[in-house]
Amino acid sequence: MQTGTTKVSEKAPSRGRGHDGEGERRMYKSPSQLSEGARAKVADALNARLADGLDLFSQIKFAHWNLKGPHFAALHPLFETFAESLAEHNDDIAERAVTLGGRAYGTVRQVGKASRLQDYPSDVQRDLEHVALVADRIEKYLEGLRETRGVAESNGDIDTHDMITLIVTEFEKHAWFLRATLEGV
Repeated sequence: MQTGTTKVSEKAPSRGRGHDGEGERRMYKSPSQLSEGARAKVADALNARLADGLDLFSQIKFAHWNLKGPHFAALHPLFETFAESLAEHNDDIAERAVTLGGRAYGTVRQVGKASRLQDYPSDVQRDLEHVALVADRIEKYLEGLRETRGVAESNGDIDTHDMITLIVTEFEKHAWFLRATLEGV
């Protein structure tokens, strides 16, 4: 057994390759009362959302840094607010996966391989183009959050379900702000 880590057992069942492709991944001891199998499923779903969330964070920051146009003064701080909120939620999601006995996979390379979001075009500058692109990506992120909430619910993890519901509620509001900005355009 490795020093500094507590595995469920030396012969814990393998859950497949790690997200970074290195070695077998095992569930670690957790204070959760969920079964190891349920915890593994929820932790995997959380890691999928972590990848999307970290990718979305970087894309929102890209828009924040590069937007130009008459709505700059309103959108620049709005995008920063979205990014700050997402950073906190990403941390909560990663820590929940680890609390359940899993690992959190969030390096740039891991995120690049796992994110379901489309690449952000690097040539966009106009403010309303950024609004539409960010709104599309937030809506894709919301799809994944709803899937993860379903995985948590089907595995009896009410705590993860509730955490994800709070994130969904907040990001639905963000998407609404962006879509309202595009009304009549």
